[in-house]
Amino acid sequence: MTTITMAEQERRQNVTVLFIDIVGFTTLVDRLDCAEVRALQRDYFATVSGVVRACGGIVEKYVGDAVMAVFGAGDGEFGPEAAAAAVRAGLSVQEALRGRLLAGRFPVRTRVGLATGEVIVDPMAAFDGGYAMISGSVVTTASRLQSYAPHDTVVVCSATRDVTDTLIAYQELPPVSVPGKPYPLDLFRALQPQVVSVFAPV
Repeated sequence: MTTITMAEQERRQNVTVLFIDIVGFTTLVDRLDCAEVRALQRDYFATVSGVVRACGGIVEKYVGDAVMAVFGAGDGEFGPEAAAAAVRAGLSVQEALRGRLLAGRFPVRTRVGLATGEVIVDPMAAFDGGYAMISGSVVTTASRLQSYAPHDTVVVCSATRDVTDTLIAYQELPPVSVPGKPYPLDLFRALQPQVVSVFAPV
């Protein structure tokens, strides 16, 4: 594929990126046989990817215990509903894992971080497992927010909160100073979807 062809298939747009990982995963797997780790990962990844896809997202990559997913990456698909779907996916994954024993043995706790911003999207990468489908600083922001999220919570950046504030209820958290970022990042904990009242015309 030539450079010109690659450039033509790429586009610039906003998306919401979701990162989720297991709290204490390194300590957990250090005590396990590799076959047990594989069984745990298989169950965990199946649960997360199932929720992500049901909510309209694309799994971009799996790394260790981390899952990165993208919402609103389709042509003309981004908007408040796409960002809210990402938040709902994070909440739904935690609900699906709460009280569950992965591989029939292992209880886990997770943390989720989401960020919204502009990226370059390569639609063709989605056919190769999604890897490198998007490029932009929003990816590292989402990853950093996930690492600062309290256990069993979903946290989002201010851009995600702003675009979804009529669809998701949030609690403001103290800003966090993130290495490599020139200023503290505002942090908001997602609580639950907002109930939107629909009134019939009189």
